[in-house]
Order: sequence, then C-alpha cells, then structure tokens
Amino acid sequence: MSVALNVSRETMDRLETYAELLRKWNPKINLVSKSTIDDLWSRHIMDSAQIYSLAPHTVGHWADLGSGGGFPGLVIAIMAADQNSPQKTTLVESDARKCAFLRTVIRETEANAVVLNERIETLPSLAADILSARALGSLELLLSFADRHLAKTGTAIFPKGASWEKELADAQSKWKFDYQLVKSETESGPVIMKITGVSRV
Repeated sequence: MSVALNVSRETMDRLETYAELLRKWNPKINLVSKSTIDDLWSRHIMDSAQIYSLAPHTVGHWADLGSGGGFPGLVIAIMAADQNSPQKTTLVESDARKCAFLRTVIRETEANAVVLNERIETLPSLAADILSARALGSLELLLSFADRHLAKTGTAIFPKGASWEKELADAQSKWKFDYQLVKSETESGPVIMKITGVSRV
C-alpha cells in the first residue's frame, strides 16, 4: 500500500484496521462497490481524507449523512484523534446492518463517533458545524438536508461527480448559497463543493 497520508502512526494503524474490517464485511452487506475494493485506499480512504483537509479546523461537531460504509464520516472520526478536531462526529445511516458495521469499526478503532440509525429527513436538527455527504443524492437534495442539519455559520462539504455543473444549475433555481469549488485530488472530473449560507429562494 503506497499511500502518503499526513497522520500519526497510531491513526494509520486505525485506518488499516478499518480497511481490514471493510474487506471482511463487504461481501455480506455491500458497503462499497466490489469493483472499487482493490482501490480501497485511493478511491475511498484518500478521497475521504481530502474532505477532512478542506474543513476549517478546529471543528466542534461534524455530521456525516448517509454514512454507509463510513466514507467520509469514519475516516473523519479516525483522523480527528491527531488534532482533536472534530471534537464530536455523528454518523447518520438508515440501514441497520450498515450501522452495525460502523459501530464495530468505532469500537475496534476507538474512534470518537456516534451512529444514529435514523432517516435524515425526520431526524431533529443536528446543528452541525460541518456537514458532509458522499454519493448520497443530488445537490438539490443535499441542500435540503443542509437547511435542516447545518448550523447557521456552518459549512457543508459535498464531493460531486462529473455532472456537477448540471446539479449546480438545478440547485440554484431552488436554493441560495455561497460555494467554492475544489478539484478532487483522487480523480479527474469530480469536484468537492464547500457551501455556506444555505437558504430557500
């Protein structure tokens, strides 16, 4: 594994434990696409680590929506140990089996995170300082979640695929928001959107 991550040896060990658990559980509950499991570090872990690096640290509460196999939320929670940021990580996932996996990784890696087995749209506001969601839905949908769960002064960080320009145009017809685009370091085409000031048009 040739991945350069600017983390402590302890954090790297925890990330390796996470990767092992994911490989073990994946055939049973399909946490990530089988075609990407061989590129687990670049496609999922490094991709999540770059989201962590874009946040304005120090972060109080980071909430990750639709956490699934834990990207980026679990990576965020594991990396938090080095800088004590975020101080609290909440992973929201509606699939009980995926929640069982997330809780297993949290226990094995001693990550500071809680898992909520809830639906995003019915959960009371999380008032998160940072809100992330990866491969969860359209930007328009994600902004509706941000409107509910992001603190007024908070930042949403959403990685988006190659069709991001159309998603952005569609979202701007329904929502007002400020955004900054960052090119993905792990793939060409996708971008990461940093969004603030979300409100309905």
